[in-house]
Amino acid sequence: MSRRRVLPWITVAALLGGCGSAGNSPAVDPLDGLRQQASDALTRYDQAFRAAGGAPFVPVGELTRQLGDWEPANGSYKESLSAGRVEAASTLPAAPTSAGTIVWANGTRHDVPLLSADGALAQLRASATGACSGCTPLKVTGARLTTMTVPTTRGPATAPAWEYTLDGTTVRLARVAVDPSAIVRVTPPPRNADHPHEGLAIESATTTTAGSELTVTFTGVPGPVSKPCGADYGAETVESDLAVVVIVIEYRHAKDEACADIGAQRSTTVELSRPLGERAVLEVTQGLPVKLTITG
Repeated sequence: MSRRRVLPWITVAALLGGCGSAGNSPAVDPLDGLRQQASDALTRYDQAFRAAGGAPFVPVGELTRQLGDWEPANGSYKESLSAGRVEAASTLPAAPTSAGTIVWANGTRHDVPLLSADGALAQLRASATGACSGCTPLKVTGARLTTMTVPTTRGPATAPAWEYTLDGTTVRLARVAVDPSAIVRVTPPPRNADHPHEGLAIESATTTTAGSELTVTFTGVPGPVSKPCGADYGAETVESDLAVVVIVIEYRHAKDEACADIGAQRSTTVELSRPLGERAVLEVTQGLPVKLTITG
């Protein structure tokens, strides 16, 4: 692993405050905890990558998509979908071939094993996060194999997907048809109320094909550090051969200001030790991959 270090003024102040005092313990860099958090995230990502056989397909976000809007009379279907209450009303088709192809915007292609329509529907149900014990199940009346565009750690990709028709609505559902064995899925660490995940999570990243600069976006305070309640932002990275974790560093106007809880999209740029290549970009709070845009 390699590391770029950008020390904020609060860190420098802490180091100076600990110098010259006999008997004091060495000052602790307040970024060290985040660096360890980032290192742990890289370890989890590397393990997930190897568990998937080195699969290059690392989707970002949900693999299920709703196509269309629920009609006024079907408003409760939203909760049914969130809870994974989706059932086949008839026999669904198998995949016409054993493998499909994922295609990235730069033309890179990768063959992957496919799921049947039933298998993808089971994955849709398993990914549900809502709860709705009294919801009416959605009834799937048919399925066809198609494609959908998916954000990934290597930019947008076109992936095989099953598109489902539903009884009683014009809304359709789409689910990526790639077998889970060919997908890198990162499991974040469990939440601990006594030791919450620290840091500021980035939401997306942008780089160029051969450049080593990485620009990240995140939610910060609206104004610059020169204004009351404002802040400027810098960043550093902790890197491995497979991924990069970005630590966002905030330079506040003042430490104890009473400020409104208002967020705004902010960005900052950091220099990598080498071009990103096919490595993933991870946010530091949970170590999850973020959407990447490649320009130039």
